[in-house]
Amino acid sequence: MHPITFTTAMTDRDHLRQLRIPTKDNPLRIMMSACLSGITCGWDGTANGEYPAALRILKYDTVKVVKFCPEEFSFGAPREMCDIHGGTGFDVLDGKAKLLTESGQDWTEGILKASAHMLDIATQHQIELAVLMDVSAACGSQVIYSGSRFSEHKVYQIGAGVAAAMLIRNGFKVISQRDYASLEILYSKIDPTHVLDTSKIDHHEIEWYKEYFKTT
Repeated sequence: MHPITFTTAMTDRDHLRQLRIPTKDNPLRIMMSACLSGITCGWDGTANGEYPAALRILKYDTVKVVKFCPEEFSFGAPREMCDIHGGTGFDVLDGKAKLLTESGQDWTEGILKASAHMLDIATQHQIELAVLMDVSAACGSQVIYSGSRFSEHKVYQIGAGVAAAMLIRNGFKVISQRDYASLEILYSKIDPTHVLDTSKIDHHEIEWYKEYFKTT
């Protein structure tokens, strides 16, 4: 099994299990990619589709959701699609990789500015968990593209987007909208009537992921 992914996943689940039981008066503070909440901030001016597992979080009065889209913040919507070239979001933070648009524009400076702003918001609101859009060059936490997703032979990589990497590096826990086992734990914290579905799995446990990345 890929050691980084396994360690990260187990740490995030442990963090989720240790989350406090929130109340209406003291709700759990969650940061969410704005598109996951239905805001039309995606690259094409949509919300990138509907993700019921994430939208469900919005229904609880024991949660305070802080919504933010790093890419819209710096580049507006609609906009060009962008991906990380030369590494992961952590490499962008370290100056070792770049964020480029499909036409080759360098948006590295803009995404660093947006990621820093996202961190400021998370810190200001004392966020206890972030639920972010996977695959995004900004918000991905499980899988992102290596280079352009429009290339003839597109390549996926294990890793985080730039904004997610900024949050993780500063101690915030991040899960994706496709981490269904982790979301089950979250539901059990914010909903006292929720019965944990132990059949659910996180994205790194699905067959595609294990086959593509040759994990066991």
